[in-house]
Amino acid sequence: MPFGPPLLLSSLNPLADAGGADIPDAVTIDGTTLSRSDLLGAATSVAERVARAERVAVLAEPTVETVLAVVGCLIAGVTVVPVPPDSGTAERAHILADSGAQAWLGKAPEGAGLPVVPVRRHARSWHTYPEPDPAATAFVLYTSGTTGLPKGVLLSRGAIAAGLDALAEAWAWTASDTLVHGLPLFHVHGLILGVLGPLRVGSPLIHTGKPTPQAYAAAKGSLYFGVPTVWSRVVEDPDSAKQLADARLLVSGSAPLPVPVFERLRELTGHAPVERYGMSETMITLSTRADGERRPGWVGTPVRGVRTRLRDESGAPVPHDGESIGGLQVSGPMLFDGYLNRPEETAQTWTADGWFRTGDVAAIDEEGFHRIVGRESVDLIKSGGYRVGAGEVETVLLGHPAVAEAAVVGLPDDDLGQRITAFVVLRGAATERELIDHVAAELSVHKRPREIRVVDALPRNAMGKVQKKKLS
Repeated sequence: MPFGPPLLLSSLNPLADAGGADIPDAVTIDGTTLSRSDLLGAATSVAERVARAERVAVLAEPTVETVLAVVGCLIAGVTVVPVPPDSGTAERAHILADSGAQAWLGKAPEGAGLPVVPVRRHARSWHTYPEPDPAATAFVLYTSGTTGLPKGVLLSRGAIAAGLDALAEAWAWTASDTLVHGLPLFHVHGLILGVLGPLRVGSPLIHTGKPTPQAYAAAKGSLYFGVPTVWSRVVEDPDSAKQLADARLLVSGSAPLPVPVFERLRELTGHAPVERYGMSETMITLSTRADGERRPGWVGTPVRGVRTRLRDESGAPVPHDGESIGGLQVSGPMLFDGYLNRPEETAQTWTADGWFRTGDVAAIDEEGFHRIVGRESVDLIKSGGYRVGAGEVETVLLGHPAVAEAAVVGLPDDDLGQRITAFVVLRGAATERELIDHVAAELSVHKRPREIRVVDALPRNAMGKVQKKKLS
């Protein structure tokens, strides 16, 4: 599949525009549609204003200005620091200080503390810039910071290009598609996959502002991105869900998709969703394929260029039998270059022979399919001498008709070491004993929760991931 040089995206190649290959509806966002030539002209105008900078901060609201700011920086070879628009004062101050951002590009929050460079959506420039080195840093993406202050993940232009090209191959993603999503623009999912992906492939993008079932249905796309919370809401609106039947692929990521939601999506739309796995540090390394098998609860096989392996606590290999779990390690061309200003933490994430420790626990079967059990820090539970993955217990709980949401953690226990405890949000009536017995019947008895706690809601971050450190 032909693509342009990393990362002056092939769909923004001025030669393609000169050859009459413009796309009239390249990006639709914030109620505005830009053609590819308009996007290129306006983004090049941004590039002229920031070309002498090294790093700039972008308040990543879902607007035309955000897209122009990001693309303008890519054209000029300036590193982008996306800042969550809902970040608090302390988090924002940390991101700015740690990243060394020299200015705000586009809209800035009150008390910005840095110079502000405007983004003008109607300005145009046709200046040309040489393609920067593929090793140059395109983004500093800040992680959620569940174990302390957010860390800046350094992603190079070449890594992003490799990651997007691998997904285009796995998902048969072409210029004939129209991508629809309403995800935040400060993470890999919404920004790199969801904005740079369609620009690189040449497929139009419709960003719905918010990822509501009604907005997704009205967009009439062929390729849809969503997190599990989005798809859960879609299946609760059957009329909207059925309007997605004409789509080509429904893709779910950023957190595990509950099996009941997977099955309900298939029932209402006729599509088994594509599940994939990745993180800020790795882009997307595992995915089910457009032309391959899709199993509920499994995230598929390595994408092009990726290798994976499992290791236990001693570093010994874990068998690929579909049941044994171990720490997932990956290698591939789309991995990050380290954490900004944190050489020791960067070194700790890599093995001596060059594999990245994801910090996730997984199982791999004989055919190379991967199932993610959860994070080693919170989802690998050691109870009564057994190693239990929280994810498989959560999957079974979510299969009970009374359970709407579930999160399983290991709490300290004097006898067991850790006590398997489930926090559940109910949609119907169920007793603690009924839910415990339900898990014991589906899994090994030692994997059953010893305690069920009913809550009104689970704590989640902006991407819909449950914040288990807040459960106790």
